Amino acid sequence: MNFEEILNLFIQDTADTSVGLIRPELILCGTILSLLFVRLFSIDRWITPSWVALVGAFVAFGFAANDFMVLKEAGGDTVQEIFTGLLIFDRFTAFFRIFLLLFLVLVVTLTILSGLPDLEDGPDFYTLLFGSTIGMMVMASSNHLLILFLGVEMTSVPSYVMVGFLKGKRVSSEASFKYVVYGAGASGVMLYGISLLAGLLGTGNMSLIAERLQMISSSGEPIVSGTAISVMILMVMVGLAFKLSVFPFHFWCPDAFEGASAEVAGFLSVASKAGAFALLVRFALAFSAGDAGALQPTFLYIGLGVGVIAAITATYGNLAAYMQTNVKRLLAYSTIAHAGYMLMGVASVIVLMNAPGEDTAAATANATQALEGLLYYLAVYLFMNLGAFAVVAFIRNSIFSEEIEDYAGLISVTPILCVCMLICMFSLIGMPPFGGFVGKFMIFASLFEAGNIHWVMWLILVAGGLNTVFSLFYYLKVLKVMFLDPRPAGAPDVDVRWGSLPGFYTMLVTAPVVVLGVLVQGLSSTAQNVASVLFP
Repeated sequence: MNFEEILNLFIQDTADTSVGLIRPELILCGTILSLLFVRLFSIDRWITPSWVALVGAFVAFGFAANDFMVLKEAGGDTVQEIFTGLLIFDRFTAFFRIFLLLFLVLVVTLTILSGLPDLEDGPDFYTLLFGSTIGMMVMASSNHLLILFLGVEMTSVPSYVMVGFLKGKRVSSEASFKYVVYGAGASGVMLYGISLLAGLLGTGNMSLIAERLQMISSSGEPIVSGTAISVMILMVMVGLAFKLSVFPFHFWCPDAFEGASAEVAGFLSVASKAGAFALLVRFALAFSAGDAGALQPTFLYIGLGVGVIAAITATYGNLAAYMQTNVKRLLAYSTIAHAGYMLMGVASVIVLMNAPGEDTAAATANATQALEGLLYYLAVYLFMNLGAFAVVAFIRNSIFSEEIEDYAGLISVTPILCVCMLICMFSLIGMPPFGGFVGKFMIFASLFEAGNIHWVMWLILVAGGLNTVFSLFYYLKVLKVMFLDPRPAGAPDVDVRWGSLPGFYTMLVTAPVVVLGVLVQGLSSTAQNVASVLFP
C-alpha cells in the first residue's frame, strides 16, 4: 500500500466506524469546549458553568448506557478494534464508561451542593475534571502501548492541578508538587518499559503481544530471557501502580488527599482506581491470552508477585491508618488498603489464567469469576467511598475542620450524615449485610481458587482476612467519636437535615451500598457478562 491508500483507509475507518463508537468521549470534549466558551464570552453571567457540566455529564452517561445495552442485547463476544487498532470497543469498555460517567455525574452534583468551585473558577475546575475522566475512559479502552501511556498521562496531568486547586492554601500547593514529582518519575519508568517491550515484540498492539511472545518462547534460541521480559512488564506496571497508590508507590496519596478538597480526593480515590484497574486487567491478559509456552511459569510468578505486593499494600494502608487524626488522611490510607484488596483480584486472574495443565476451559471459568469479583467490588467501592467523602465535604462546610476530634457528638446535630457514614464505613470494613462484604467475599473466593494453583495465594488470602480485622479498629475510631463522644459546648452546628438537598444526596449515594449487599444477583450477572468478553 502506498501512503495515499493508507491515508484513505484511515479516514474511511475513522469516519464510518470509529467516531460513532466514542460518542461519550466526544460529548465530554464538547462540554469542555462549551465551558471554555462560557468563560470566553462571559456567558456565565446567565448560565452557571456547573449546570453546563452536569448536563454534559448526563448526556454522555445516557449515550454510554445506550451503547452498553446495545452490546448486551447483541449477545456474543462483540469486540471491535477502532482507530486502526489503537482502541477497543466491547462490553468491558462500555461497562467502565458507564461506571466513570455515573461517578462523574455524582461528583459534579456534589460540587454543586458543596459549592467547591465558585463562578470564577467553575469553568477551569470542570474542564480539568472532564479532561481527567476522558483519560480514564481512554485507559479502559486501550489496545495499544502508546494509548496506554497517553491515557495515563491524560488522567494524571489534570489531577495534579485539581489537587492544588485550593489557591492560597500551602498544604494544597505542597501536595500538588509532591504529586507531580512522583508522577513524573513513575511515568518515566513506565515509558522506558513500554519502549523496551515494543522494541522487543516489534508491535505496540496489545492484542498481538501473546502471539509475539509465543513466537519468542518457541524459537530454538530465545531472543531474550523470561527474567528480562518480567522486568519490562514490571516497569510498565510501575506507572499503573502509581495511579493505584500501590505500595511502594503510594507516597503521594496521603498528602494529596489531605491537601486537596474532599470532593477532589473522592474523585481520585474512585475514578483513577477504576481506570487504572481496567487498564491493568487488559495489560495483564494481553500476556496470558493463548498459549505462552515456555514463558507461562514466568507469568505465573508475576501473578504471585502481584499478589504479594497486594498483601503488603493492604497491610501497610490499614496499619498506617491507625495513627491518623485527619479524616481525609485516614481515608487516603483506607484507599491504599482497598487498592491492595482489589489488586488481589487481579493477581488471582493472572495466576488462574497461567495455571499449569491442559484444562484451559476450567482455568478460563475460574479467571472469569475472579474478574467478576473485581468488577463487583469496584461498583460497590464507588458508592461507599464517595458517600464517606461526601459526608466529609458537607461537615467541612459547617465546622471548617477535617480533624476527627472535631466530629465529636455529631449524631446529636446531623443524624443523617452520621448514619450514612456508619453504613459506608461498615461496608469499607466488609461487614454484612453491606455491599463491601459481598465484593470482598468474591475477591477472597478467587484467592482460595488460585491457592489450588499455588499455595502462596492461600497465604495472601490469610493476609486479606487479617487486614479486614485490622481495619475494623480505625474505622470504628471515627464512628466512636461521632456517635459516643459528647458534643463540646459552643461547637458549630451542622445544618444538614433529612429533608435538605445535601441530606438527600448523601442518602442517594449511600443507598446502593445497602442494596448491593442484599440484592446481589443483578450486578453479579452483569459483571459476569462483562468479564466473559475478555476470555473468549
